[in-house]
Amino acid sequence: MNVETKSLPLVGHFVGGRAVPEAPRTQPVYDPALGRPVARVALASAAEVGAVAEIAHAAYRDWAATPPAKRAQVMFRFKALLERDADRICAAISREHGKTLDDARGELGRGIEVVEFACGAGQLLKGEHSRDVGPGIDAWSELRPLGVVAGITPFNFPAMVPMWMFPMALMCGNAFILKPSERDPSASLILAELLAEAGLPDGAFNVVQGGREAVDALIAHPLVKAVSFVGSTPIAEAIYRAGTAQGKRVQALGGAKNHAVVMPDADLDAAVPAMIGAAYGSAGERCMAISVAVCVGDAAADALIARLKPAMAAIKVGACGQPGVDMGPVITAESKARIEGYLAEAAADGAELAVDGRGVSVEGHPEGFFVGPCLIDKVKPGMSVYADEIFGPVLCVVRVETLAEAIGLINAHEFGNGTCIFTRDGEAARDFTDRVEVGMVGVNVPLPVPVAYHSFGGWKRSLFGDLHVYGPDAVRFYTRKKAVTQRWPASGIAEKTQFAFPSNAR
Repeated sequence: MNVETKSLPLVGHFVGGRAVPEAPRTQPVYDPALGRPVARVALASAAEVGAVAEIAHAAYRDWAATPPAKRAQVMFRFKALLERDADRICAAISREHGKTLDDARGELGRGIEVVEFACGAGQLLKGEHSRDVGPGIDAWSELRPLGVVAGITPFNFPAMVPMWMFPMALMCGNAFILKPSERDPSASLILAELLAEAGLPDGAFNVVQGGREAVDALIAHPLVKAVSFVGSTPIAEAIYRAGTAQGKRVQALGGAKNHAVVMPDADLDAAVPAMIGAAYGSAGERCMAISVAVCVGDAAADALIARLKPAMAAIKVGACGQPGVDMGPVITAESKARIEGYLAEAAADGAELAVDGRGVSVEGHPEGFFVGPCLIDKVKPGMSVYADEIFGPVLCVVRVETLAEAIGLINAHEFGNGTCIFTRDGEAARDFTDRVEVGMVGVNVPLPVPVAYHSFGGWKRSLFGDLHVYGPDAVRFYTRKKAVTQRWPASGIAEKTQFAFPSNAR
């Protein structure tokens, strides 16, 4: 690391209720709009991760013994503090991720919704009770916390995705270790500070910055009982296999290739602006972004493209602090080069670049990682631009003849995260929602992300594990059930020895 980088502010760990002010190993954190480092992030070693796990485990016992109502009081205070410091959190997200402030506010708002749900999660922590399951015998079940649990989160939602995990994990009585993306780590520290201010006991929530070594150490550590992950499919699958092989509970959310079916009767006045936001919001760096428009009939495709082009031309690309900006840069120079490589390959494969976003220029930011909105027509399923998750501002148009063909195309894809249909036909919508093999489905809704009191997760290779994140599934993931059967014999009555298995037989 050069001297100039060493002078940058450190984004370090948060352990045992306080920030760790120094780190032996760091790497740069970039402002993607400027294309240069603005901070350093700590890189935890396996030994450091192990020490944090011990601290979290020591805090777990007291926190688990805290009544759910008192845990909820911490969550209520945390929610208020998130709203108080929303501008600071969103500024940190925009600076390190590149998304607009409005987009960052939307991200934070969806995260706060999960905190609100967690405040009332005591209702979901109730067990079941049965009186007189046998003569004088009662039985009940209890939902008990797991212990120390970990979350490994991606760069695209540095506040929201962690809040998909830790509010519910904490409400269930666990201690939590967050390993955020090293690309945009500052938001995680602010969240940790606010939890401490809200009264969460020291050590119940910890942040470990770092890369693969930190991830591997969390998965391997025996005190870590469960791991939640959001990221690419290859890493999700590797984490799922490694964690479950060690007896851990794992939910690992992977990649996506989300299709929007456009029927001939679609209301394009509503569909086009919806698809613009879904495809190009946050520069397409969303696991729920619409990246394929499946048009039923050439007339539908031609009409959609004719409406998309002027709408795309009106999108203002720039840095988050510039007025009127709709879309910021992508996260790294490598991401920009990868996205542009897909565009070149699509053209070479015979697709038509209806709108080419390469070479976009942003005044005052010549080194920024900017890619303009892109539209590729006449894409075929065999092309890499169709098969792969590009994770950038690229919308592909695939032409089919029937709804059945569209459904078959979606069902044949390895990913099954999100999808939607634009139509005025209720029969077509019902047929689509019934037969499509995707975990989250929208009808005239391009980003069908479930609200906080439902649960989020895809099918096929978009999710490894049995339980989705947040919502009711979070209680099931972050607890284990204990069944208790109890009998108090009446005094003074002689008991007979029973050699048969106990039953209610008379």
